[in-house]
Amino acid sequence: MSVAPAPLVLVVEDSDAIRAAFTILLEESGYAVAAAATGAEAVRLAQERAPDLVLLDLGLPDIPGLDVARRIKAAAPIPIVALTGRDEAADRDALMAAGCAAYLVKPVDTQALIRALPGYIATETQ
Repeated sequence: MSVAPAPLVLVVEDSDAIRAAFTILLEESGYAVAAAATGAEAVRLAQERAPDLVLLDLGLPDIPGLDVARRIKAAAPIPIVALTGRDEAADRDALMAAGCAAYLVKPVDTQALIRALPGYIATETQ
């Protein structure tokens, strides 16, 4: 009997500390993790690794998060959960129009996020 591989989550966050915290949280919750600190790295890893979900910080140093979301979604139907420090209706509308599954304002309730991840993954892959 084979065991299904752990779902792969791509964490895109320019803050080393936050990226590390999400990586630990996800791995402890049974997920495999790939991590990127820039938008360019995120797009490359999304194409190379085909993650089951992307957690995407919007404030990246090289490419705006909205553009990263559009590039990833243009290449594959990967669910994206956008993370931001701003709670602006225009941002939320643009991200949802770009195909993001959710828009979460930091600080994120990490336990609620972990509980919601399987639903984001299942919704996009059906």
